[in-house]
Amino acid sequence: MPELPEVETVRRGLNQVTLGHEILGGDVLLRRTIAHPLSVDEFLTRLQKVTISGWQRRGKYLLAELEARHGDTSSTAGWLGVHLRMTGQLLWVDQDEPLQKHTRVRLFFQNNRELRFVDLRTFGQMWWVPPSVAPESIVTGLYRLGPEPFSDGFSVEYLVSKLKNRQRSIKAALLDQELVAGVGNIYADEALFLGGIRPQTLCAALSIEQIERLHMAIIQVLQTSIESGGTTFSDFLSVLGVNGNYGGIAWVYGRRGEPCRVCGTPIERIKLAGRSSHFCPNCQ
Repeated sequence: MPELPEVETVRRGLNQVTLGHEILGGDVLLRRTIAHPLSVDEFLTRLQKVTISGWQRRGKYLLAELEARHGDTSSTAGWLGVHLRMTGQLLWVDQDEPLQKHTRVRLFFQNNRELRFVDLRTFGQMWWVPPSVAPESIVTGLYRLGPEPFSDGFSVEYLVSKLKNRQRSIKAALLDQELVAGVGNIYADEALFLGGIRPQTLCAALSIEQIERLHMAIIQVLQTSIESGGTTFSDFLSVLGVNGNYGGIAWVYGRRGEPCRVCGTPIERIKLAGRSSHFCPNCQ
């Protein structure tokens, strides 16, 4: 479930609490959570006695840049990659706090602090990437990502070029991470509402004006959700265990049968591309 705003919220939280703290060790409670290296012992050994100098986000992936300190100097120690998938959470807690039921990985830091990876559905993954190795060569999903929504690469011209000949629904297209990185089911529905476009509309049928509105709507809804700390409909929490607030102001997502916030028409839900799609039959 976590999409770009939720992952960005986690990234910002991690940058506030983990930087400069040395990792003293860890514990892997579910082996398959570790995607690289194959050895859990090597994964934990490579992270021991290193610090995190900064967290980055690419689409729905998190990447922590690691460094090893040698007196007054430091050297790169590779990367820690994390993908939360459907139900993953990263929680910054005291080590003596009781374990959450679905805790998969624990990283122990100084001052009795701990970063826990909790994942109900067990689809989430973590990677250690060696120094001087490009993260995308290990975290191969990074290769397939399209441009970031806030980047210069995600322009109206780019979106027009990618949509103009596609014979698929615009909702399905927006869920394709090769088109734009980080947008998922929630924010696709929300952006289509703001753009006045029904989710089942074929990409090739969209006018330039509709694509321009959609481009603006994608950026707007993602910015609004980031400012609200993301959306909590099921499992998402910030690193400090705080719920996201966007769900309370969502235009259509999760509001089947409720009145449209603009016109009052009941919100409808259909199945499209294997996912639920919410829309206003009057405004879209």
